[in-house]
Amino acid sequence: MNSPKKAILYSAQKPTEAQKQEILDFLEKKYDCEVLLKYECDEKLVNGFRISIGDDFYDWSVETRLQQLQNQWMKSLKKSNNQIIPLLQDSLENWTPTVMANQVGHVLSVGDGIATVSGLQKAEYGEILIFTNGIRGMVQDLRKNEIGCILFGDDREISEGSIVKRTGKMAGIPVGEGFIGRVVDALGNPIDDLPEIEAEDYYPIERQAPSIIERQSVNKPMETGLLAIDSMFPIGRGQRELIIGDRQTGKTAVALDTIVNQKGKDVICVYVAIGQKASSVAQLCQNLRQRGAMDYTIVVCATASDSAPLQYIAPYAGTSLAEFFMHKGKDVLIVYDDLSKHAIAYRTLSLLLERSPGREAYPGDVFYLHSRLLERSAHLSDELGGGSLTALPIVETQAGDVSAYIPTNIISITDGQIFLESNLFFSGQRPAVNVGLSVSRVGGDAQIKAMKQAVGSLRLELAQYREMEVFTQFSSDLDDSTREQLRYGQGLMRLLRQPQFSPLTQAQQIYVLVAGLNRLFVNIPLNKIDKVKQELVEYIDNVASEISVEINHTKVLSDENRERILLLSKEFMKKVPEYGINKGN
Repeated sequence: MNSPKKAILYSAQKPTEAQKQEILDFLEKKYDCEVLLKYECDEKLVNGFRISIGDDFYDWSVETRLQQLQNQWMKSLKKSNNQIIPLLQDSLENWTPTVMANQVGHVLSVGDGIATVSGLQKAEYGEILIFTNGIRGMVQDLRKNEIGCILFGDDREISEGSIVKRTGKMAGIPVGEGFIGRVVDALGNPIDDLPEIEAEDYYPIERQAPSIIERQSVNKPMETGLLAIDSMFPIGRGQRELIIGDRQTGKTAVALDTIVNQKGKDVICVYVAIGQKASSVAQLCQNLRQRGAMDYTIVVCATASDSAPLQYIAPYAGTSLAEFFMHKGKDVLIVYDDLSKHAIAYRTLSLLLERSPGREAYPGDVFYLHSRLLERSAHLSDELGGGSLTALPIVETQAGDVSAYIPTNIISITDGQIFLESNLFFSGQRPAVNVGLSVSRVGGDAQIKAMKQAVGSLRLELAQYREMEVFTQFSSDLDDSTREQLRYGQGLMRLLRQPQFSPLTQAQQIYVLVAGLNRLFVNIPLNKIDKVKQELVEYIDNVASEISVEINHTKVLSDENRERILLLSKEFMKKVPEYGINKGN
């Protein structure tokens, strides 16, 4: 026989000797050892009892027996095509309550959203545990004799010695069509004062990324409506494009413009707010509603006032919601705003769990934290429905330092980055895209052929302008050709300016590029270029709307259409005296 085990019997009435012996016989047979049984009074257990032995917990209360009956009835209901009356009779006649052991542990310490639990030797990483008052937690740290658990509720309701039960389930979130247009927390609970959401399924928040075989190449653009991005740094459906820059440089504005531009394009958008002020998230939701974007958008919110565990799981929960639609064959856009705060929340949890700190006090697995998240973005193969998940992670830098720990990690995971520069932003260049440091590694594969034809040598022209601008800072005496080249470069930079929530279609962007690269804006005062650009686009759309229709249909910019756009642009400039252009242009 094995060494003796201690067991505790909880009930409202002390058992008789016969009852005690019956329980001892069951336990000694079950565990093949001598059992020492101790009785403790629990006045709540008027009808029934509970037994605790080691990590196992046997529940023979009325509530548990009724739950067993309900579970059996629901399982049978699914098999019997909803034939309720005969099913109910069969369940009541054949039901036999069973004694099942549930592993339980006890809280050793609790605080700051972390609980240390003894026992539960078979608990798994990521498993959900249930604490006192129904508070849930997730196993985050496995040690030899104890486990570390992050809590999804108020830790003040948990005390040392409280009982903890295993559920055997991994952390997950309800998903479904009903979430579209709603604002939910990191656990999927609505926080927008609207009715409860009816879920269609339950997805784990941690999910393995699609394999190489399950993917196909990125070949369709995710249009942002921003000329500076769609022309030079195109984003494809299924791509991961990082938006990076200092605080208050317009990172969220770029993401919001992209969401607003998806109206009518059959794209579901998920915006994940991590560690932001609740007032900022409320204002963002109001902007989306005013522009009709909430009709296809889900907002997952873990604000700065929420606990670190909720901020930690928020992006994973948002990705699970997005994957539900991707698996249905839809195109999905997800914005993580921002992963810097996500990494800080994870660092907080790791330090509280007493993990060894590394560079900048982050734990050693902080790279895996984001790689397993961003790798879930993909363009699925046609066999799996052909859906896509496009990720726009946002990262905040300090004083433009892209070589810091978290920025370099995420740059190495993503397929390119859009770098927003403070100096450009404060000089009025918005979006403040730094053309030299920004890149899209998908490139032309995410552009229609017409855009590739129209953009031509734009990046080269801007690079030459930047070089010349630096050189001319040291000289005041410039020749005419240099002055004209500077005016041309300044005009191109001005053309890339775009007010927020003013997206341009692909065809409209092509109009601007054709006119701009043919130097039609050289002699227009810089402060009038924005107005001229807008009126030019409207003029061509009104006079020759068939050009836009043909470009959208063929995806090609024919020589005939290029010449017609150029001709219409010159006509427009000549019709308005102050927009006059040089002879020969």
